[in-house]
Order: sequence, then C-alpha cells, then structure tokens
Amino acid sequence: MQTNMAAVFGEYEKAKRQKESLGEKGLYEQTGINARFYSGNQWYGANCGNDRPLVRHNIIKRIGDFKMSQILSSEHEVSFFAGGVPEPGGKRELRAAVKDKDFAFSGEMSDEEISAVCRAMGAYFKQCAKRLGIDALAAEVLKRAYISGCGVLYTYFDGGADTGMSLYGSRIKGDIACEVLDVRDVYFADRDEADVQAQPYIIIASKKDKQSVLAQARTFGTERMLGDLKTDGDGKVLILTKLYKEQTKSGTRVFCVKVTGSGVLRPDFDTKLHFYPLGTFRFDELDGGAYGESEVTYLIPNQIAINRMITASVWSNIASGMPMMIVNGDTVSGDISNDPGQIIKIFGTNEDVAGAVKYVSPPDYSSAFNDAVNNLIENTLTQCGASPAILGDERAQNAAAITRLQTAALMPMNVLRGRYREFLAQTARIWADFWLNLYGNRKIKIEDESGVWYFPFNARRYADLGISAAVSISEEERFTAKDKISALADLFDRGVITAKQYLSRLPDSLIAGKQELINGVKEKKNEA
Repeated sequence: MQTNMAAVFGEYEKAKRQKESLGEKGLYEQTGINARFYSGNQWYGANCGNDRPLVRHNIIKRIGDFKMSQILSSEHEVSFFAGGVPEPGGKRELRAAVKDKDFAFSGEMSDEEISAVCRAMGAYFKQCAKRLGIDALAAEVLKRAYISGCGVLYTYFDGGADTGMSLYGSRIKGDIACEVLDVRDVYFADRDEADVQAQPYIIIASKKDKQSVLAQARTFGTERMLGDLKTDGDGKVLILTKLYKEQTKSGTRVFCVKVTGSGVLRPDFDTKLHFYPLGTFRFDELDGGAYGESEVTYLIPNQIAINRMITASVWSNIASGMPMMIVNGDTVSGDISNDPGQIIKIFGTNEDVAGAVKYVSPPDYSSAFNDAVNNLIENTLTQCGASPAILGDERAQNAAAITRLQTAALMPMNVLRGRYREFLAQTARIWADFWLNLYGNRKIKIEDESGVWYFPFNARRYADLGISAAVSISEEERFTAKDKISALADLFDRGVITAKQYLSRLPDSLIAGKQELINGVKEKKNEA
C-alpha cells in the first residue's frame, strides 16, 4: 500500500478538528490553561494590576504531585509468559541452567526453554528500564496525563545506537529508545476508542528544522521528490508520521509512512512490529475515549476562589496594619511619607491640628472568612483523594491509628494504580515486540542473584511465541525513615527491643560505623 501526502494531511485535519471540539475549550486551549494553573501562573489575564499582592495557594499542584508520588513510590515487577506455557519460574538458577545446558537452543522448543526465555526477558526488562530511565519517563507521562488527560510514551528503534557487543566480529548496532509525547501532537483515528491497539491508525506530528529533514530525505532517497520544503514562521518543517496496521502472511503488522507539506518524506514501510509502539496513561476516563480527561480542568474554579479569598484576607490584614491616611491639604504644607517619626508641620489652631491627619479604619474582618477559606481548601483536597490524613496533616495517637487513617484514605488510589500497572504492561509488551522482531541474534545483558551475565537471545527463534506481560506492584511504604526511627526509639525506651535490635534496624546511612556499635553492644553483654 502506498499512501499519498494529501490523504495523511486530510486525516490529520479531521483528527485536529475532533480535538478542538473536546470539552468547552477544546484540548489545545484547555491543556494550555491547565499547564499554567499547575505551574502556579494562576492570575494570568486577570488584569488585577501590580500595586497589591496577588496570593497563590496552589492546591492543583499539591494534589497532582501527591497522586503521582503515590503511584511511583511502589516497586514494580514485570514478568513475561507465553500462551500455553506455565508461568516463568524454575527451581534452578537461570544462569546455572543455561550454563549446564538444561535445555537446547535448537530443534523443537521445550517448555523449559520457553520458560527460561521468559525469565531472561523479565530480567532484561530491568536492564532496559535502567538504561532508558523508565522512572523519569513514567513521571513525565503521569505529569502530562494529570495536566492534559493523557500521557504517551513512544518507543522507537534507534538503528545507530551502539550496543557495545559484537557478533562474528561485527559490531551490533541498534536498540530501543523512548520519548514522552505531548498528547496534543498525537492524533488517534477514533477518539472514542480507549484501546490504542484497536485504533485504525495513529498520526504523530513533529517539527524539525529544514536541514534535518533534508538529511532524512537523502537517507530515504526522497530529496528530489520533496523539492522546496514548506516551513512555518520559525523555519520548521511539519512532519506527520502515520502508523497503521495491515494483514500480512506473518500476521498483523504495523506499517509506517512519513509525509511533509511538500510530499512524502519516507514511503510506506513494514516496521515488523505487531503492536503500535505507544503506551498511554489516563488519569480520568472520558466515556472510554482515547484522550481521557484532566482533573485540573474541574479544579480550576476552586483554585480561583481560594486565591481570591486568600488575597482578600491578605489585603484586609495589610489595611489593618497600615491604614489609609487622610491629610488636610489646607493645614499641612509639607510632603507626607508616612515614615515612622516623621515631623509634620501644621499651620493653624489646635482644632486645625486635631483635624489635619486622620486614618481610615478598615471594616471589621470576620474570622469566619478565614474558616471558610480553610474549609474550601480542605474539602477540595478531600474530594480529590488527598485528605489531611493521607497528606500527614491529621494527627493520630499512634502508628496503628495513622495506618488505619491512611489505608482508608488511600483506597481510591487503587484505581490509578491499576491504570499504571496496565501502562507498564503495555510498555513491556511493546519492548518485547521490538526485541523479538528487530533484535536478531545477540546476547542480552542480565543482572540477577548470580551477578552480571549475558543470555543467548535468538529473536527469530522466539518471534512466534506470542509473548505477554504482567506487572505486579508491591505495597507502598507507609512511613518515612523519620517515622521508622521514631517508632524504634519508642520500642527501645519501653524495653520491648534490645540495643542490638534497635541498632541493627537503623538505616545504614544514618550512623557511620554502625556494625562497630553493634559489636560493642555484644562485648559489653559478654563482660557482664
């Protein structure tokens, strides 16, 4: 199939109009507004002047950062498995099984070999995640999802990446790379379809400088076809990358074409992948839609009300502490600076002196106004799942009470954690798709209980296994290091634990020479 430039741009314009129709303001404008409120630029366009302080109490950022930290604080474990084969595992250490040739890497595959490959891929995922910085990537995806409704992680194959390994004397080139995309640059064919893999096609918009695009055109042999490249006001060229699926003899495959406003940059080609290489995370579902919905959009009215009320409170306190002065110009001839100790010359009678300067008392300020502000802040936080108990602002008598309060408050977070697990599973399946279809024959780095070693990975041999991925996330840490140390100290003071038990449970980084102290406790006990 050969795609022409006009067809791709027509699909792009259609998807663009769909985005502009989402919500009251459209996805583009609303995302810009949400980003300003998240960053703290919350008086933008209010035209309130600069003569008085405009206060910000940013609950939007606090709620978002709290939720993101709760999702990311848990350790995750990714495992791979093939249909019809038991869950990856085995009594023997994987490295020892490979070394002792418990299974053959030739002929018909046994369940043991398939299980070993799945275990190796699970260990290799950790290496790729570390190399690509999955924690930072995931944090950026969550942040964009909170602001715009949907975060997108795009995986691609960098053919020039040096793996540091060789095969038959030749350097092995090419490895996966990742990029977080702005959802405003991603266009789904069906905005109502939440499953990315079910989309008829996906278009990614990007802008590159003219020389970079010409260099790509020379690589793809399309330089003459493009002619004089069309650029925007910044001298950038708009590139549309369309991904779509086609049925081939090898099953459903993802194809790709790149076009500019001047013509086709790279003609249709087979990526050899079976999955669209985009993983998505949505904070809030929008009727099962592809773009999701941002919580920030509905927090903005509360944020504006809180800022206005706190600003009014600050203005009132300023007026009470530094009231407005009224001066009789007929009796006061000099300039008034309102500086402490200033001598004001007044000409006239005692009555003139008494009436020369007065202060305007501000209206009485009700303490109930402050209560209303605090209640609005607290209710907004609570309704968004960030109650005082969960944020640590609510006091409790003991650790058990804290745990009960936080456990109850954290229950709504399970929905977001479930979506995050699915996002990681999507990413793992996509990476496995790259490994199995683009890696060829190479060794993959593994670091486990036996140390660092390399597993012989023949992608062609395992390409048809139908690999799936599962993600498990451990329960998050409830207490900070300070809380743990305080609890240990309390147990020691009450005689529940010994000095040795107390010291051995302290973080290693807290006390230099901790083991020497523990040994000293043993010696004193023996002397006694």
